[in-house]
Amino acid sequence: MSLLTTLARLEAIRSGHAEPLATVRHRYLSDRPMVLIPLATAAEDGAPLAVLLGTDRAEPRLHFVPQPLNRDGRAEFLAALADELLPYLESFAEAVELIEGSEKDPATGEKTPVTRELCADAPQLIVPNAGSVRHLALLGRATRFRRTAEEPDPGPYPAPARVPLLGRWLTHLTERAQVPGAGLLLPMTGLLARHWATGQSLLEDQQLAAQLAWHSPPPGRTGAEQAELAETARDERGQLLHPPAGPATDPRFDEKLLAPAIARYDAALAALRQARSRQGSTKAPQAVQAIGAAEATQPTDHGAPGQHLAGDGTPVREAEAALRHSIAELRRLLLDVLLPTWQDVWHGLDLLRTLPPGGHVAERWEGDRWSYTGHRDRLAAGEPPQPRVDDAVTAARKLAQREREQVRVEVQEALDDPLAMAERRLAGEAFSAVVVEVVPEYDTSGRSPKPRPLLTLRTGDRPHADPGREVHRASAPTAQKAEVVAFDPAAGLVTLRVLTGMGRRKEPEPGSLPEPGQTVVFTLFELTPRQSAPLPEPADTPWTHGGPPSAARNSTSGLEEWA
Repeated sequence: MSLLTTLARLEAIRSGHAEPLATVRHRYLSDRPMVLIPLATAAEDGAPLAVLLGTDRAEPRLHFVPQPLNRDGRAEFLAALADELLPYLESFAEAVELIEGSEKDPATGEKTPVTRELCADAPQLIVPNAGSVRHLALLGRATRFRRTAEEPDPGPYPAPARVPLLGRWLTHLTERAQVPGAGLLLPMTGLLARHWATGQSLLEDQQLAAQLAWHSPPPGRTGAEQAELAETARDERGQLLHPPAGPATDPRFDEKLLAPAIARYDAALAALRQARSRQGSTKAPQAVQAIGAAEATQPTDHGAPGQHLAGDGTPVREAEAALRHSIAELRRLLLDVLLPTWQDVWHGLDLLRTLPPGGHVAERWEGDRWSYTGHRDRLAAGEPPQPRVDDAVTAARKLAQREREQVRVEVQEALDDPLAMAERRLAGEAFSAVVVEVVPEYDTSGRSPKPRPLLTLRTGDRPHADPGREVHRASAPTAQKAEVVAFDPAAGLVTLRVLTGMGRRKEPEPGSLPEPGQTVVFTLFELTPRQSAPLPEPADTPWTHGGPPSAARNSTSGLEEWA
């Protein structure tokens, strides 16, 4: 945690409400994001319980598993989730831009012009917190290797073709979420924590309702008091008014409401099977189970109970009505848990949209569009799913990319936001100063003199400006580098020798140098991150560093138990 963030948290405690950490929005927000709130079964992170999702605040759509321990019920749930989510993910694949570029011919080494497609936009998923991202990653791992009925050997539990496709998309989105600055999958708690500081810890900020309580506490109450109410306030049944924001559930909810409701569903399902058996129905047990699964995976508008079949006196009709009633009860209970978080996520989006986007946000979103386009092309080419474990070269490339993007995001945020630059100034990595004097000087060591003017600056900062160290001018017309000649901390005077960014003439280009009295910002870090050295192809990697990936390790043909 930086010094400025610590000071902002202390100020939030003093003032009783959240304090800004940014003057601009540092993440891209889509005009049509998909808000998705998952719930997992208690003690089973990879076992889905329910999901509430949608692109319209007024029309959330619920899918859930009446009995999370039932394999067929989970399969029906995932198939319904795929039917709901895949059309949104694939709706951005058709509209493209044609980008002109060049690539090197490996045989001749010559560059040849190429035209590539770039999707004009990309999907964006918003989840409540980081735990929801991990839950989606587990779902992706559990589904992308599922065998389908279309395969030669479908196995004992074939899945619809759209289920492994959903798993591949979830894996791509969750892996992309680990890249700093990426925006395809964003946790709301992380977005709010980047732009505002609360008076509580980062762990406490993972409860979305408690985090939002610091933003608009009611009159006469502090953010801390409102956050405590959001975490602990319960209704007359002893249930939290703001349940955990997913994927975890409240243990008291599990014990008092959810477990009895699931037990009633199990009893109703068993009664229906028994009634059909006594009647001599030819329907298989799987068909009876499908009745409950189909009811649970039907989207609903705010969970209004559907029409129940009226009992006509026959045991089968009465058992079907009892089963539908138990499913409607589960739907109502889960909506009571999910809808407060649904509203909180949209409220967080409203808060973020009050900030103007940063100058480099569109550039980072273009990187997300390239990522989305690349995955679209891999699916169209019929490539296999992402491996369970990356080979050595792929893992090294991912790590290098994330390190490079982390540096790039930090630099871009500092250039976009005075508050982010203030953090670097407090750390001695940058300084703001007023130009006192500009003295023309020249380097005469070559055949022709080159301009090397001296800038005398007055600053109140305390940068680590040792003589000879390179500095870079922020927001200059062109990239401009200078060298520290002298620094007098007592007088606050810094003398710099400008080395680049003045044009190619004998005299500096007009406007390339700051004028006396002008305020400038110089950084001690480079404004353009350096590219890392290229890594060899997997086939060219020596065995001492992992060697070529073995077929057994990356094979997806083996059976995998799915929980």
